[in-house]
Amino acid sequence: MDMTGKTVVVTGASRGIGEAAVRAFAGAGANVVLLARSGEAIGRIAREIGDKALAVTCDVASWSQVKAAMDQAAWRFGRIDVLVNNAGVIEPISMLRGSDPAAWSRAFDINLKGVYHGMRAAVPMMREKGGGTVLTVGSGAAHNPLEGWSHYCASKAAVHMMTKALHKEEARAGIRALTLSPGTVATEMQREIKSSGVNPVSAMQWSDHIPPDWPARALLWMCSPAADAYLGDEVLLNDPAIRAQVGLGA
Repeated sequence: MDMTGKTVVVTGASRGIGEAAVRAFAGAGANVVLLARSGEAIGRIAREIGDKALAVTCDVASWSQVKAAMDQAAWRFGRIDVLVNNAGVIEPISMLRGSDPAAWSRAFDINLKGVYHGMRAAVPMMREKGGGTVLTVGSGAAHNPLEGWSHYCASKAAVHMMTKALHKEEARAGIRALTLSPGTVATEMQREIKSSGVNPVSAMQWSDHIPPDWPARALLWMCSPAADAYLGDEVLLNDPAIRAQVGLGA
Protein backbone atom coordinates (compact mmCIF):
# COMPACT_ATOMS: atom_id res chain seq x y z
CA MET A 1 0.00 0.00 0.00
CA ASP A 2 1.37 3.41 -1.02
CA MET A 3 1.08 6.09 1.69
CA THR A 4 3.37 8.60 -0.02
CA GLY A 5 2.37 12.15 0.88
CA LYS A 6 0.17 11.05 3.78
CA THR A 7 0.90 12.03 7.38
CA VAL A 8 0.34 9.51 10.15
CA VAL A 9 0.38 10.32 13.88
CA VAL A 10 1.00 7.38 16.23
CA THR A 11 0.64 7.62 20.00
CA GLY A 12 2.60 5.31 22.29
CA ALA A 13 5.20 5.16 19.52
CA SER A 14 8.25 4.39 21.66
CA ARG A 15 7.93 0.60 21.61
CA GLY A 16 5.73 -2.41 20.83
CA ILE A 17 2.82 -1.97 18.45
CA GLY A 18 3.38 1.79 18.25
CA GLU A 19 7.00 1.51 17.11
CA ALA A 20 6.12 -1.28 14.67
CA ALA A 21 3.27 0.82 13.25
CA VAL A 22 5.54 3.83 12.76
CA ARG A 23 8.03 1.71 10.85
CA ALA A 24 5.28 0.08 8.74
CA PHE A 25 3.76 3.41 7.72
CA ALA A 26 7.17 4.93 7.05
CA GLY A 27 8.00 1.90 4.93
CA ALA A 28 4.87 2.60 2.90
CA GLY A 29 6.09 6.14 2.21
CA ALA A 30 4.17 8.13 4.83
CA ASN A 31 5.36 10.99 6.95
CA VAL A 32 5.22 9.72 10.54
CA VAL A 33 4.79 11.65 13.78
CA LEU A 34 5.79 9.77 16.91
CA LEU A 35 4.13 10.68 20.21
CA ALA A 36 5.20 9.22 23.55
CA ARG A 37 6.36 10.26 27.01
CA SER A 38 9.80 8.78 26.30
CA GLY A 39 11.42 11.48 24.20
CA GLU A 40 14.74 9.66 24.01
CA ALA A 41 13.17 6.49 22.57
CA ILE A 42 11.03 8.19 19.92
CA GLY A 43 13.90 10.51 19.02
CA ARG A 44 16.09 7.49 18.29
CA ILE A 45 13.40 5.86 16.14
CA ALA A 46 12.74 9.09 14.25
CA ARG A 47 16.46 9.51 13.50
CA GLU A 48 16.60 5.96 12.15
CA ILE A 49 13.67 6.70 9.81
CA GLY A 50 14.96 10.04 8.59
CA ASP A 51 13.48 13.34 7.40
CA LYS A 52 9.94 11.97 7.08
CA ALA A 53 9.74 11.36 10.83
CA LEU A 54 9.00 13.81 13.63
CA ALA A 55 9.24 12.92 17.32
CA VAL A 56 7.17 14.92 19.80
CA THR A 57 7.38 14.19 23.52
CA CYS A 58 3.78 14.03 24.71
CA ASP A 59 1.68 12.65 27.54
CA VAL A 60 -1.67 11.76 25.96
CA ALA A 61 -3.36 12.26 29.32
CA SER A 62 -2.77 16.00 28.86
CA TRP A 63 -5.11 17.79 26.46
CA SER A 64 -2.75 20.75 26.03
CA GLN A 65 0.18 18.48 25.17
CA VAL A 66 -1.83 16.48 22.63
CA LYS A 67 -3.22 19.61 20.99
CA ALA A 68 0.27 21.13 20.76
CA ALA A 69 1.65 17.89 19.28
CA MET A 70 -1.08 17.74 16.61
CA ASP A 71 -0.49 21.40 15.75
CA GLN A 72 3.22 20.70 15.39
CA ALA A 73 2.53 17.72 13.15
CA ALA A 74 0.24 19.76 10.89
CA TRP A 75 2.74 22.62 10.77
CA ARG A 76 5.60 20.30 9.80
CA PHE A 77 3.82 18.19 7.20
CA GLY A 78 0.79 20.32 6.22
CA ARG A 79 -1.94 17.95 7.32
CA ILE A 80 -2.88 14.87 9.36
CA ASP A 81 -4.34 11.99 7.37
CA VAL A 82 -4.23 9.14 9.89
CA LEU A 83 -4.31 9.03 13.68
CA VAL A 84 -3.36 5.77 15.39
CA ASN A 85 -4.56 5.80 19.01
CA ASN A 86 -2.20 3.20 20.41
CA ALA A 87 -1.02 4.52 23.79
CA GLY A 88 -2.33 2.44 26.68
CA VAL A 89 -1.35 0.92 30.01
CA ILE A 90 -2.22 -2.32 31.80
CA GLU A 91 -0.72 -1.39 35.16
CA PRO A 92 -1.59 -1.36 37.95
CA ILE A 93 -3.04 -4.87 37.80
CA SER A 94 -5.02 -5.43 41.00
CA MET A 95 -8.35 -6.63 42.26
CA LEU A 96 -10.93 -3.86 42.35
CA ARG A 97 -11.32 -4.17 46.12
CA GLY A 98 -7.66 -3.36 46.67
CA SER A 99 -7.03 -0.98 43.81
CA ASP A 100 -5.42 2.41 44.32
CA PRO A 101 -7.97 5.10 43.32
CA ALA A 102 -5.34 7.49 41.96
CA ALA A 103 -3.60 4.81 39.88
CA TRP A 104 -6.95 3.46 38.63
CA SER A 105 -7.92 6.96 37.54
CA ARG A 106 -4.55 7.51 35.87
CA ALA A 107 -5.13 4.44 33.72
CA PHE A 108 -8.37 6.00 32.49
CA ASP A 109 -6.57 9.28 31.82
CA ILE A 110 -4.28 7.43 29.40
CA ASN A 111 -6.45 4.65 27.97
CA LEU A 112 -9.67 6.62 27.50
CA LYS A 113 -9.04 10.34 27.81
CA GLY A 114 -5.83 9.97 25.83
CA VAL A 115 -7.82 8.58 22.89
CA TYR A 116 -10.42 11.33 23.26
CA HIS A 117 -7.70 13.99 23.26
CA GLY A 118 -6.24 12.58 20.04
CA MET A 119 -9.62 12.45 18.33
CA ARG A 120 -10.61 15.90 19.55
CA ALA A 121 -7.40 17.46 18.25
CA ALA A 122 -7.09 15.61 14.93
CA VAL A 123 -10.66 15.32 13.63
CA PRO A 124 -11.25 19.07 13.04
CA MET A 125 -8.00 19.17 11.06
CA MET A 126 -9.05 16.16 9.04
CA ARG A 127 -12.44 17.70 8.28
CA GLU A 128 -10.74 20.82 6.92
CA LYS A 129 -8.79 18.65 4.47
CA GLY A 130 -11.78 16.57 3.38
CA GLY A 131 -11.39 13.50 5.57
CA GLY A 132 -9.03 11.13 7.29
CA THR A 133 -8.73 7.87 9.19
CA VAL A 134 -8.85 7.39 12.98
CA LEU A 135 -7.63 3.97 14.12
CA THR A 136 -7.84 2.84 17.72
CA VAL A 137 -5.95 -0.13 19.11
CA GLY A 138 -8.61 -1.92 21.14
CA SER A 139 -8.70 -5.21 23.00
CA GLY A 140 -10.80 -8.28 23.56
CA ALA A 141 -10.84 -7.03 27.17
CA ALA A 142 -13.44 -4.51 26.00
CA HIS A 143 -15.91 -7.39 25.80
CA ASN A 144 -14.57 -9.97 28.24
CA PRO A 145 -13.98 -9.14 31.92
CA LEU A 146 -10.79 -10.44 33.49
CA GLU A 147 -9.72 -10.50 37.12
CA GLY A 148 -7.39 -7.68 38.10
CA TRP A 149 -8.13 -5.71 34.96
CA SER A 150 -11.17 -3.64 35.93
CA HIS A 151 -9.43 -0.43 34.84
CA TYR A 152 -8.25 -1.91 31.54
CA CYS A 153 -11.48 -3.71 30.60
CA ALA A 154 -13.64 -0.70 31.44
CA SER A 155 -11.44 1.82 29.65
CA LYS A 156 -11.15 -0.33 26.52
CA ALA A 157 -14.93 -0.86 26.47
CA ALA A 158 -15.42 2.90 26.66
CA VAL A 159 -12.92 3.51 23.85
CA HIS A 160 -14.69 0.95 21.67
CA MET A 161 -17.98 2.80 22.08
CA MET A 162 -16.34 6.20 21.57
CA THR A 163 -14.94 5.03 18.24
CA LYS A 164 -18.41 3.92 17.22
CA ALA A 165 -19.75 7.33 18.21
CA LEU A 166 -17.08 9.06 16.14
CA HIS A 167 -18.08 7.01 13.11
CA LYS A 168 -21.73 7.95 13.56
CA GLU A 169 -20.91 11.64 13.88
CA GLU A 170 -18.22 12.05 11.24
CA ALA A 171 -18.58 9.40 8.53
CA ARG A 172 -20.44 11.82 6.26
CA ALA A 173 -17.52 14.23 6.58
CA GLY A 174 -15.11 11.59 5.26
CA ILE A 175 -13.74 10.48 8.61
CA ARG A 176 -13.07 6.73 8.72
CA ALA A 177 -13.16 5.45 12.32
CA LEU A 178 -12.49 1.82 13.25
CA THR A 179 -10.89 -0.31 15.93
CA LEU A 180 -8.25 -3.03 15.76
CA SER A 181 -8.48 -5.83 18.31
CA PRO A 182 -5.04 -7.43 17.90
CA GLY A 183 -5.26 -10.26 20.41
CA THR A 184 -2.24 -10.86 22.61
CA VAL A 185 0.97 -9.34 21.26
CA ALA A 186 4.59 -9.98 22.27
CA THR A 187 5.26 -6.58 23.88
CA GLU A 188 6.40 -5.23 27.23
CA MET A 189 2.76 -5.18 28.34
CA GLN A 190 2.70 -8.98 28.17
CA ARG A 191 5.76 -9.10 30.42
CA GLU A 192 3.89 -6.98 32.96
CA ILE A 193 0.88 -9.28 32.70
CA LYS A 194 3.07 -12.36 33.08
CA SER A 195 4.74 -11.02 36.22
CA SER A 196 1.37 -10.26 37.82
CA GLY A 197 0.34 -13.92 37.87
CA VAL A 198 -3.30 -12.79 37.73
CA ASN A 199 -5.97 -14.33 35.41
CA PRO A 200 -5.43 -16.81 32.53
CA VAL A 201 -3.62 -14.35 30.26
CA SER A 202 -0.64 -14.32 32.64
CA ALA A 203 -0.31 -18.09 32.20
CA MET A 204 0.25 -17.83 28.43
CA GLN A 205 3.67 -18.59 26.99
CA TRP A 206 5.64 -15.98 25.04
CA SER A 207 5.29 -18.11 21.91
CA ASP A 208 1.49 -17.80 22.20
CA HIS A 209 1.63 -14.08 21.38
CA ILE A 210 1.80 -12.63 17.87
CA PRO A 211 4.71 -10.33 16.88
CA PRO A 212 4.11 -6.52 16.96
CA ASP A 213 4.53 -6.18 13.22
CA TRP A 214 1.31 -8.14 12.64
CA PRO A 215 -0.99 -5.51 14.16
CA ALA A 216 1.20 -2.85 12.54
CA ARG A 217 0.55 -4.35 9.11
CA ALA A 218 -3.15 -4.64 9.96
CA LEU A 219 -3.29 -0.93 10.84
CA LEU A 220 -1.75 -0.11 7.47
CA TRP A 221 -4.32 -2.32 5.72
CA MET A 222 -7.13 -0.62 7.65
CA CYS A 223 -6.27 2.65 5.90
CA SER A 224 -7.28 1.10 2.57
CA PRO A 225 -10.76 0.76 1.05
CA ALA A 226 -10.45 -2.99 1.66
CA ALA A 227 -11.31 -2.31 5.32
CA ASP A 228 -14.36 -0.13 4.61
CA ALA A 229 -16.71 -2.96 5.57
CA TYR A 230 -15.47 -2.52 9.16
CA LEU A 231 -15.98 1.24 9.48
CA GLY A 232 -17.44 2.04 12.88
CA ASP A 233 -16.68 -1.48 14.00
CA GLU A 234 -13.84 -3.75 15.07
CA VAL A 235 -11.26 -5.65 13.06
CA LEU A 236 -10.42 -8.90 14.88
CA LEU A 237 -6.89 -9.95 14.07
CA ASN A 238 -7.43 -13.46 15.41
CA ASP A 239 -9.95 -14.02 12.59
CA PRO A 240 -8.26 -16.18 9.90
CA ALA A 241 -10.17 -14.34 7.17
CA ILE A 242 -8.78 -10.99 8.36
CA ARG A 243 -5.27 -12.37 8.57
CA ALA A 244 -5.57 -13.63 5.02
CA GLN A 245 -6.69 -10.21 3.77
CA VAL A 246 -3.81 -8.52 5.57
CA GLY A 247 -1.38 -11.13 4.26
CA LEU A 248 -0.39 -12.61 7.62
CA GLY A 249 0.26 -16.19 8.67
CA ALA A 250 -2.41 -18.51 10.04
